[in-house]
Amino acid sequence: MGLTALFAVGWMLYALHGAKSEGPLAAEKIILIERGMGVSSIAQKLQSEGVITSALIFKILSHIDADQRPLKAGEYQFMPHIPMVQALDMIRAGKIYDRKVTIPEGMTSWQIVQTLSALKDMTGTVDQIPKEGVLLPQTYHYIGQETRNDVLARMKAAMDETMASLWPTRAQDLPFSTQEEALVLASIVEKETGVASERARIAGVFINRLRLGMPLQSDPTVIYALTQGKIQNDGQGPLGRRLLTKDLEKPSPYNTYLNTGLPPYPIANPGRE
Repeated sequence: MGLTALFAVGWMLYALHGAKSEGPLAAEKIILIERGMGVSSIAQKLQSEGVITSALIFKILSHIDADQRPLKAGEYQFMPHIPMVQALDMIRAGKIYDRKVTIPEGMTSWQIVQTLSALKDMTGTVDQIPKEGVLLPQTYHYIGQETRNDVLARMKAAMDETMASLWPTRAQDLPFSTQEEALVLASIVEKETGVASERARIAGVFINRLRLGMPLQSDPTVIYALTQGKIQNDGQGPLGRRLLTKDLEKPSPYNTYLNTGLPPYPIANPGRE
């Protein structure tokens, strides 16, 4: 028994020393640690992917390590020959490979879908463009091969949550009564200016015009009537040309020069501010 115990301790010390040495991974690799995976499953995956030499040693190391933070799910970018102890530390610290996409305030839903479609590490096609105003512009993190529709669903959930939190805090004397109308006006304000300090003033002008029954006379609403959100993006403005006087005379429910009140739907996706 003494020799057996001595041999076991010796093997353990040898194995743990090896865990600090260069690992077997020949080339950089990104690996997904899925939610719900335990230490055994993670160890087996790292071994099968060639990051570590022994799942057993990884499990032992994880149990005797002074740092006992739980192993975190996510994608990890392992560099060539990463030592086992560093791989374990990465997963404990949650140093995930950061895939993210930033959606600027005021993007139309068509533009957002175009942005996601250009990302080669997402999958799936978007068969239907979401309605304007239902997606919240901000930065979204995602994992490799996540579907574009799943990311759009998260954007919609984020907007729903934002509206649910902001709507109860509204002023009580506004000239509209629904969340949908608030989104319409917010989208117009968003497209009128990219300067944060100007938003409140512009919103105030439009609110006063609504109270007085005046046309809003907002150029972006006319542009939306002409483009339906399909922006040209050629450096000459959303129309690919300047807005003409005859454009202001074109009948459309979005034309706020010809119609009073708000357009029927938002003209873009406004940000939280």
